[in-house]
Amino acid sequence: MRREIYVPPGGPPRVERPDPAIYAIMGEEAIFAMLEDFYVELGQSEVADMFPQSPEGLRAASHRSAAFFVGLLGGPPLYQMRFGNPAMRARHMPFAIDEAARQEWLACFNRVLIDAPVRYNFPAEHLPGFRAFLDGFSGWMVNTGPES
Repeated sequence: MRREIYVPPGGPPRVERPDPAIYAIMGEEAIFAMLEDFYVELGQSEVADMFPQSPEGLRAASHRSAAFFVGLLGGPPLYQMRFGNPAMRARHMPFAIDEAARQEWLACFNRVLIDAPVRYNFPAEHLPGFRAFLDGFSGWMVNTGPES
């Protein structure tokens, strides 16, 4: 059965990109570590079926995501260099992402961000802006409406 693709009202989010000072403070290694821990959370979450089931697959997926976040947070455009245009909404289309899945994804990220300043040297003063970005960005990934 073919599902109807939902488009969030208002189109792509108009959210402010995270401050590039984040990468300057954290560095690539810490961002990769943070995303590995985030994917461990995802692998144990209510949306785990959207992610690779093996530890190796989950780690590889976390590295693709980390490459995106390195560039987003002010580092080199690793994702584009390794995988091409991010086109994140298109890349997420194979998965039926509704608002509940989005909220679970955000909850997983928030669990990792709780101790991010200590564990990954994430600058605490930039956490509110980063969370606001994640909220807006994740809203655009929703592709399945409440009526589906």
